[in-house]
Amino acid sequence: MRIGIDFDNTIACYDGVFHAAALERGLIPGELGRDKNSVRDHLNDSGRKDDFTELQGYVYGARMDLVAPYPGFAEFVALTRNAGHLLFIVSHKTRHPILGPKHDMHAAARGFLAACGLVGGEASQIDPASVFFELTREDKVARAAALRCEVFVDDLPEILALPGFPDGMRRILFDPDNQFAGAADRMANLQRRSSWAAIAADLTRD
Repeated sequence: MRIGIDFDNTIACYDGVFHAAALERGLIPGELGRDKNSVRDHLNDSGRKDDFTELQGYVYGARMDLVAPYPGFAEFVALTRNAGHLLFIVSHKTRHPILGPKHDMHAAARGFLAACGLVGGEASQIDPASVFFELTREDKVARAAALRCEVFVDDLPEILALPGFPDGMRRILFDPDNQFAGAADRMANLQRRSSWAAIAADLTRD
């Protein structure tokens, strides 16, 4: 089976990361909520939208050391690779931040994957040559189609609804925070799962 996987908020978990980075830069009060939206809303409501935009580039480019994979993802990789499936990481993100230092965010994401032991030459890892960062959503979908993905896992239902994915491809919505409870009812061929353990069980079941 050929399985495509998104990166941001699907593999990489940013829980608490934007809060920590914003505190480090003196942008927010310490008592602010730890989620990304609280940080964004605080800065936007304070007339500092550009500060949040620059913060995103800082996190995605310079502070991936604060980020961890979602629980169970490393085990998912090992289980599915050992079952003989081919894994591809297919994501979309700009290479450099819109504001601030010109970090290479593609290189930072690849470095994160390597540092976490998720990519490499072992049978239980993802081949580094199977990692793709595209510049647009449309390019991401085209890449998934070119790779002939039979399954695609993403955290955004609007991505999984885009035209251009391979016909008959199985769409799995990764929804650990239960944000999209009705999504499976609105979209054909969509399955919603709240954990990588559940996705692994689905895809390695005999």
